Amino acid sequence: MIQRPTPERFRLRRSMIFMSAQKPGMIKDAYIYGVDSIMLDLEDAVAENQKDAARFSLYHTLKTIDYGNTEVIVRINGLDTPHWQEDIRVCVAGGADGIRIAKCESAHDVHVVEEAVAAAEEEFGVEKGRTLLMAALESPKGIINAYEICAASDRMFGVAISGGDFRKCMQTTPQRDGIDMVVARGQMLIAARAAGIQCFDTVFTNLDDMEGFEAEVRQNKAMGFDGKSLVNPKQIRLVHQIFAPTEKEVIQAEKIVAAYREQSARGVGVFTVDGKMIDIAFVPGAERTLRLAKACGMYEGDLVK
Repeated sequence: MIQRPTPERFRLRRSMIFMSAQKPGMIKDAYIYGVDSIMLDLEDAVAENQKDAARFSLYHTLKTIDYGNTEVIVRINGLDTPHWQEDIRVCVAGGADGIRIAKCESAHDVHVVEEAVAAAEEEFGVEKGRTLLMAALESPKGIINAYEICAASDRMFGVAISGGDFRKCMQTTPQRDGIDMVVARGQMLIAARAAGIQCFDTVFTNLDDMEGFEAEVRQNKAMGFDGKSLVNPKQIRLVHQIFAPTEKEVIQAEKIVAAYREQSARGVGVFTVDGKMIDIAFVPGAERTLRLAKACGMYEGDLVK
């Protein structure tokens, strides 16, 4: 039986690919694609009369397949269904790294899931607090309550928007420039940053429109997202390329952090790097760039962990 390491609340999550938990042939080799996180789906990808079979498949997948450093998250069924409690028990017993709360609309929803997860950890002898949580915001109510959801639990590592259901609620369809969801994306991002957790965009389902996909991913990065939800392995490489810092950004970040440490030791608060005025406000962004570069294998220095 596989024993997965303790999950990291903050780690590299550029890509998060959805796969049906009901299809062992598809999910057994999912780690070979190099995706950061795998989202094993018990919700929309599984027919109503196949939920038990999917849970059986999920449990044995978690217990027998070594995904290495690839994170394994499970999307459970909504709290308005009869399935979510057993979903949680299987996730925890199997050793999933985290659970995605579908159709989350309030902090109360997070608390309900958190209590069920804690009970399952105790039931199955799993380390207390091991199982992480993330929430999917799929309705206007979820977006309005985004901050309280993001800040509802110490287990929360991230939040994501679900475009299909949200657009349906808003009576709109995908637009090339993203105007249909720009307000919701922005509000969710602000809430996530205020709560100190990560934030992920929705899937792009038109696999024949790679130009549109690239434009959306570049917009995601420009807005400040940590990563993108995916539906097909062929989308992974582009996402990783776009979310990785450029060589120029890494070099500049290294200069800023090194100069800051040197100058602050001398009691200097404002200094110049390549002719530009720099102060402490620039340092967190530079450190984040170096951490991202290190996680991407682009930086081997010791200025950041």
